[in-house]
Amino acid sequence: MTTSDNLFIYGKNPVEEALKTRPDEIDKIYVKNSLRNSTFNEILQLSNDNGVPLVRVPGQKLYNLVGKVNDQGFVAQMSAAKYTDFYDWAETLILSENPAVLLLNGIEDPHNFGAILRSAAAAGISAVIIPMQNQAPVNATVFKTSAGTAGRIPVIRVHDTNQAFKDLQLTGFSIVGLDGNADQTLWEADFDRPVAFLIGNEGKGIRKSELKRCDATVSIPMEHKVESLNASVSAALVSYEWKRRKMG
Repeated sequence: MTTSDNLFIYGKNPVEEALKTRPDEIDKIYVKNSLRNSTFNEILQLSNDNGVPLVRVPGQKLYNLVGKVNDQGFVAQMSAAKYTDFYDWAETLILSENPAVLLLNGIEDPHNFGAILRSAAAAGISAVIIPMQNQAPVNATVFKTSAGTAGRIPVIRVHDTNQAFKDLQLTGFSIVGLDGNADQTLWEADFDRPVAFLIGNEGKGIRKSELKRCDATVSIPMEHKVESLNASVSAALVSYEWKRRKMG
């Protein structure tokens, strides 16, 4: 859940992960006052080590902050979600190592977005790029679903998909769109170059105008007349096929 100035993340593991990876961005941790210290020793130690205030509060206070969710008795108040600048990120790339990114084409479900971030981070994807329009932002649900990896992989926010196409192609990336009607399958495609995988909207997929602008399109082989896969499942398959190739 976000406000104009704060991001509230909830749940024991996400809060603990934030303390490990982004302690300088945490303003305060709220813990339900009925919890015993022995049940969250690591959070206590990490908050103490990093000088992050930890406050005991009634459960109603947590509800007021994040609403009716499974907060497990833990909420961290953080500065608003930070996105990585495309050009700053591009300067860190080693293109000869053939990095990969995921370009999301309007993923509106925060659970899908969080799952995509988790798979991308695990597979070694260099960044996830999202447009400002018709796209779930990094919020508490995304952070929790990603199991904290929303703070580990760069999330780049651009004005729209057209801008992302231009910036990526100028940087040296080939854009590969996932399309169920593509002649080439994911298993057959050549990824021996920097590549950006375009993942479509959960319901509408990728617009035809954007498919035409891709350098290539691939399909995920499916049997039993299954029409499509969940966007986060497709992103995971693509990410791990790329990783498999990279590992030789």
